[in-house]
Amino acid sequence: MDEITVTVNGRRRPLQGATAHTTALDWLRDTGLSGSKEGCAEGECGACAMLLASPADDGGTTWTAVNACLMPVASLNGQEVVTAEGLGSPDALHPVQQKLAEAGGSQCGYCTPGFACSMAGEYYRADRVPAAPGEEVCEEHGPNGFDLHALSGNLCRCTGYRPIRDAAYTLGSPDATDELAARRTRPAPRAVPTDFEAGAGRFIRPATLDETLRLLRDEPTALLVAGSTDLGVEVNLRGRRAPLMVAIEQLDELRNLTITDEFVEIGAALPLSDAERRLGDRVPLLAQLFPQFASRLIRNRGTFGGNLGTGSPIGDTPPALLALGARLVLASVDGEREVELADYFTGYRQTVRRADELIRAIRIPLPLARVTAFHKIAKRRFDDISSVAIGFALDIDDGVIAAARIGLGGVAATPLRAYATEAALIGEPWNVSTVRAGSAVLQGEGTPMSDHRASSDYRSLMLGSALLKLYSSTVIESKEVSA
Repeated sequence: MDEITVTVNGRRRPLQGATAHTTALDWLRDTGLSGSKEGCAEGECGACAMLLASPADDGGTTWTAVNACLMPVASLNGQEVVTAEGLGSPDALHPVQQKLAEAGGSQCGYCTPGFACSMAGEYYRADRVPAAPGEEVCEEHGPNGFDLHALSGNLCRCTGYRPIRDAAYTLGSPDATDELAARRTRPAPRAVPTDFEAGAGRFIRPATLDETLRLLRDEPTALLVAGSTDLGVEVNLRGRRAPLMVAIEQLDELRNLTITDEFVEIGAALPLSDAERRLGDRVPLLAQLFPQFASRLIRNRGTFGGNLGTGSPIGDTPPALLALGARLVLASVDGEREVELADYFTGYRQTVRRADELIRAIRIPLPLARVTAFHKIAKRRFDDISSVAIGFALDIDDGVIAAARIGLGGVAATPLRAYATEAALIGEPWNVSTVRAGSAVLQGEGTPMSDHRASSDYRSLMLGSALLKLYSSTVIESKEVSA
């Protein structure tokens, strides 16, 4: 096995003293780079954020902010990262560090390195464009084009967010001498095939999809790892130590996004942020979902395949994809098969996917329904797990509901289709009477339970009010169009 190395702040460092389960954060701190901190160990606070050199659509490099606490350091073999120490020094502050200092955006300092890295990722975003003079900007975008959602995964418990926002909104553009800006013009490092065994664990990054499928056939207990936003939590908080992990997030065959006359196909390992950017408003239901899915830090690594592969009943993507009538392409050495997402889940964290299969892609049939919406009920507006999630996709022709698909999450042991409610709606006029009758049916769908997020009664009430919320929004939209 060749030596495993990671380029950190421009310097190649050998992977010494690590096991197959060591996180990038722990390894960085062990090497003396203690700027990154552990605040939550589950990707919710951003104190561990660092920048990863990722492939850009134009063949260059994008500096992507990611959670170091969730990534196995072995997955960084041959890759390039920048930590807060690599941005600047006390004698030569980076522009984001300078602006944070000027605005009073740091108090205890624990979260500041993570904020600086997330802010730097947005600072270097190639398509960040300042607003034109006199152009109105929403409160979540600065006049310099800074998208405040870039900081949605970073928490501050003492200073408050106003000075941090002020610092972000006063950033200019990188100057000609900025080395990290210049780095964007060169290709990002290619994935390096890896076979690393240490600490009673083995981490493998196969070179091709075919090699991956053969490995799954021969090693049925292998654990697939994509963005590691779920597995990283299991490793940190529950001490999970899988004997064999197989990394698939950099396989080209799993990172495509294709639009044909018949379907939209999204590679299972394409990061959600990439899918969000490349789809734009092409699938309105997903465009509503993306900003509510965790945080930018998580979306920069999380994938559709990972969200579906865990079989979790509270994942955000299944309700939306169920409403869209999505199908999964499952691949093995024997070939591929398509499975309706509605038939994919069989029990709590159980699916029809065999041990020798992986999810290659998600296919969304076209044309899309004309009336869609994604409702997420959670304690926080962003970066929170849903208590209830609902995806709607309705076709309404001449005031009559011609077709309806409703996906539900958080109300049963699996994500599910609200078939009874769909049947109650199809063929009926889209009016208050129909919506009220449908709401009574929807309130009884699933088997909601009580937990620390919400009671079963609350979940049922949220189901019962969702159709009315959808109806009121369509009435408002139709009035705006007619006006």
